[in-house]
Amino acid sequence: MALTLRYVTHSEIGLVRKNNQDSGYASPHLLVVADGMGGAAAGDLASAVAVEAIRQVDAPTPSAEMLDVLARALRQANDRIADLVEADLSLDGMGTTVTGGLFDGSELGLAHIGDSRAYLFRDGRLERLTHDHSWVQSLVDDGKIDEAEAAVHPHRSLLLKVLNGQPANEPDLTRTTLAAGDRLLLCSDGLCGLVDDTAIAAALTLGDADQALDRLVGEALAEGGIDNITVILADVVEDGGSTERVVLGAAADRFQPTTPLGLPGPGAGATGRDAGPSGGASAVSPSAVEDEARYNPQPPARRRLVRPLVGVLVLLLVAGAGLATAWSWTRTQYFVGAHGDQVAIFQGLPDDVVIPLSRVYEVQPLLIAQLPAFYATQVEAGIEVGSLESARQTVAELTEAARRCELARPTPSPSPAPRPSGTATPRATPTPAASEVPASPDASATTGPGC
Repeated sequence: MALTLRYVTHSEIGLVRKNNQDSGYASPHLLVVADGMGGAAAGDLASAVAVEAIRQVDAPTPSAEMLDVLARALRQANDRIADLVEADLSLDGMGTTVTGGLFDGSELGLAHIGDSRAYLFRDGRLERLTHDHSWVQSLVDDGKIDEAEAAVHPHRSLLLKVLNGQPANEPDLTRTTLAAGDRLLLCSDGLCGLVDDTAIAAALTLGDADQALDRLVGEALAEGGIDNITVILADVVEDGGSTERVVLGAAADRFQPTTPLGLPGPGAGATGRDAGPSGGASAVSPSAVEDEARYNPQPPARRRLVRPLVGVLVLLLVAGAGLATAWSWTRTQYFVGAHGDQVAIFQGLPDDVVIPLSRVYEVQPLLIAQLPAFYATQVEAGIEVGSLESARQTVAELTEAARRCELARPTPSPSPAPRPSGTATPRATPTPAASEVPASPDASATTGPGC
């Protein structure tokens, strides 16, 4: 008997971000979460484009074909992002994570890139179905730090692989057999980056999916809600599965259906006036206006002027106090970014939309051109950190990455000096055997992405 999915979904900005750069999609056959990055002007576009491309494969798919179908969908999404960047260079640096699964009634085919996650909760045990493509996870994999240290590492948001229009970023592809009673969780790092697996498992023990979803979102907000939060919770059931298709976050905002032929929707006439029975603007007689004014007494003219002015003054005072408080708070924030062609530490927030929200705190003796390409993109987009100490540690790690990249570059052999005329030709020196030649170090083992 084929199984079905009964799912609940949620996506929100959180408590700190200006807009929602997450996107998501849920249907009986396809679940997707994408977390965009690259600034307020591009991260939401990247995640929305990815979800819009991947949802085109939302259809019953044989188990043997699911991974190939997902891989092609992610390549198409990546190509679309590359086309957008080529058409508008200001979008360079945008990218998105993607965690998406096709379900055929018994198996889940999963494609994953970045640090959004998919979990399987079965018989009271929580299992991660994905592996984070992040700098911190690489440190865990190498045994340099443990999971507890990774959870509070200042650079846990530094990603090594995302969909950003580059051809080398291939997703992880896996397949998992599901059973009735299983519970799937797909989420952006606005949840799993703040709430540990123990707390996630405790929330998933709640039998009612809506209650479990509320608990998960509440836990993320209680931990500060510093990122967008997108969650898809799906129960594997024998019958009574969900049938609706749900679009979440930026994908829902950017890909709204339009009315036929691009006509304005109801209540938006060409002149902004209400349409009469014949479709034109309804006429209002001068006498009707005069009667309405007569039976709508107004305060004296002087009072009519004073009241709005007082209201505006109060609003200005409140707004000024709020801006002063917000400005003081930005002085406690730091990020690592680009100052000309050099790496610098900035004080404030990286998103200067209307007014400058940051200033250069320290310019570092490190050129952006010295960095591996991926890290250079991260710096140009702005790497947010928790403190000045964390910013300096980030610069140290970037400096180390640049050093490893420099060491990995081959050194050109010097040209032999010309011999004076009449000098005897020296006897050829025997070439050592291959086993005697020292092996060159593997560049991929000493460099970061993009060297």
